[in-house]
Amino acid sequence: MARNSMSTTTAPTCRRLANFLAVFGPGLVVMLADTDVGSVVTAAQSGVQWGYRLLLLQVILMPILYMVQELTVRLGVFTGRGHGELISETFGRFWAWVSVGGLMVASTGAMLSELSGVAGVGDMYGVPRMISLPLAVVTLIGIVMTGSYRRVERAAIAVGLFELAFFIVAWAAGPNLGTMLHDSVRIPWTNGDYLFLVAANIGAVIMPWMIFYQQSAIADKKLRPEHFAAARMDTAIGAVVTQLIMAAVLIAAAATLATGASANGDGPSLSSVGEVSGALTPLLGETIGRAVFSAGVLGAGLVAAIVASLALAWGLGEVTGYKHSLELHPLRARWFYGTYAACVVLAAVIVGLVPNLVSLNIAVQVMNALMLPLVLGFLFLLATRALPPEQRLRGWYRHVVLVVGSIVCALGVWGSISSLFT
Repeated sequence: MARNSMSTTTAPTCRRLANFLAVFGPGLVVMLADTDVGSVVTAAQSGVQWGYRLLLLQVILMPILYMVQELTVRLGVFTGRGHGELISETFGRFWAWVSVGGLMVASTGAMLSELSGVAGVGDMYGVPRMISLPLAVVTLIGIVMTGSYRRVERAAIAVGLFELAFFIVAWAAGPNLGTMLHDSVRIPWTNGDYLFLVAANIGAVIMPWMIFYQQSAIADKKLRPEHFAAARMDTAIGAVVTQLIMAAVLIAAAATLATGASANGDGPSLSSVGEVSGALTPLLGETIGRAVFSAGVLGAGLVAAIVASLALAWGLGEVTGYKHSLELHPLRARWFYGTYAACVVLAAVIVGLVPNLVSLNIAVQVMNALMLPLVLGFLFLLATRALPPEQRLRGWYRHVVLVVGSIVCALGVWGSISSLFT
């Protein structure tokens, strides 16, 4: 009798676990991509320039990031449509092209940021860009040209998990807990340089290509309403992990390089991935520290490059009508795979011709912050109009999403504009 009771209890648990593992993937992939090279550089510069004063923001952004991406999950699961396709059906092709135009700008900026990080790691080891960048291109194209969404997803997760190396870097930096807690609540709201990095950090968390990617990935994976709870859990886990990685980078930079000067925001500036590595890894030793940091940057850069490029390929496919699925052989979806490959190759060429500057990476995040009203505006409107009535935003949660989204947009835009006048 007891054995039967145990079996009865275990069976639903096993089914729930199996269901979660089948659904698991899009949320974690997009969140690992969220902690891309530009985000790592932004977090490092935040810690160097302001110590722990931007640490609390990383925690506050966890539920906000989940709230935004949960709407993406809801739209993908209950409509079976990608983001661009759904905008076209709901608001017309003109607005779909406006949205995809923003996606093109964001994806291009992201690709330059990711491959600049890859080139920077190569520079650290004396590998010329004419070698490191073609290797990155071959790797990125090889991962995607499989004709299987699941294989691409597994490869992306495997690559992205190298970002966990940043936790080792933060631990080795030996941060002071008391100082961390004290400084994290001392917010210089009137300082333009501080607001610039607030905008950069917000832009580093919520990016247009994340929304396009996750909704299209859910549609491509053919997730259905019965998968909704597991898909939301996948997204929640990813939101926590990505912001903890950002916090780890910021803590390591603050503990290692920030001094009393950071109270006024005039700490040292980092101008290359190599300088960020030198700042974050001294306590691990030059060889081990550089290897750990390089693994984190390569993982961050490659998984984000996959996500940003696929988001662009999916988004253009959804508004132009060309076949767009990772379940199709490359010869049956030439435009989809060709767009992805062209995005990767073009970004590699540009990065090969321009310097690898941290300022470029931070500027990309600020650009993302300026685009937030467009991105979150479409997302909110779709969640109130395109979903089945029982799944639409309504009641108190609708108001919470609207208020939080408006505040995030205002902070991002305000921080970006304020920095221009200081």
